[in-house]
Amino acid sequence: MKMRFLLVFLVALLGFQQCGRSDHAGKPTIAIVMKTLNNPFFIDMQEGAQAAAKTLGVELVVQAPEREVDVEKQMQIIENLIQRKVSALCVAPSGSKEIVPAILKANRAKIPVIAIDTRVDKNALTESGAVVTSFIGSDNKDGGRIAGEFIAQKLGGKGKVVILEGIPGHETGDARLSGFREAMSKFSGVTIVASQTANWERDQGFNVFRNILQAHPDVEAVFACNDMMALGAVEAIAAVGKKGKIVVVGFDAIKDSRAAIMNGDMHASIAQHPEEMGRLAVETAFKAINGQSVPPEIPVRIELVTKDKLKIH
Repeated sequence: MKMRFLLVFLVALLGFQQCGRSDHAGKPTIAIVMKTLNNPFFIDMQEGAQAAAKTLGVELVVQAPEREVDVEKQMQIIENLIQRKVSALCVAPSGSKEIVPAILKANRAKIPVIAIDTRVDKNALTESGAVVTSFIGSDNKDGGRIAGEFIAQKLGGKGKVVILEGIPGHETGDARLSGFREAMSKFSGVTIVASQTANWERDQGFNVFRNILQAHPDVEAVFACNDMMALGAVEAIAAVGKKGKIVVVGFDAIKDSRAAIMNGDMHASIAQHPEEMGRLAVETAFKAINGQSVPPEIPVRIELVTKDKLKIH
């Protein structure tokens, strides 16, 4: 009788624990928190995550603030998901340092955290004692370097260049900027005449670059740290009647930028395969939930996309 009572108790306890970790009994819930869903890059990431979730039979929750710059909203989303007791969190941080307190809360709730696309600040993690289970992403500095070398080649090693930066202090943008500047430093004939933020957004890319063109009408190339800003720059170039006369290179190789490359409005973009990031994030989170060891870092391939390369595909 005692043995039967003990077995019933253990089964009930196990069922309670499983329900506490998932919205659907018997299924773990993996949450993926993007920077925004207004950028095709993150929509592709979502699609990769959804495909993996379907294959693994897990519940997937996808949430994001409306704008990439809204760090506080992203923090609120994460804290709500912790209260909801999701099984794992996959996060593309809007703020590399700002995200750390939320990660610490997840750690205390024993929810594994997978960082995607953007690294969490290592010093901030160390100081707080917070832990990220794994980082999945591309080498953004290398991508910036590839973009810089491409532009220098297109200009024949000399000319005036503009940079449209991401959010200041944001790891992803800073790494791309660093790689690009490093590449440019090797070409004494290339001058960076302006480097300003457009906060990852297309409309700001248009406004910022149009203002720069008024001050520097002889600009010959622009590197935008993401494609949304690059597409804004393309619109600014068209508005001043210089279509096809300025080299434009972006980052992410989203669908619209690939079309712009094919029709000659852009010259190149750096592809980093967000759908692969989303897939790997869910697969890695699933392993972590089940107590399997996962590598601290999972690299995702990066490549230069040009018109010639698109023609091949």
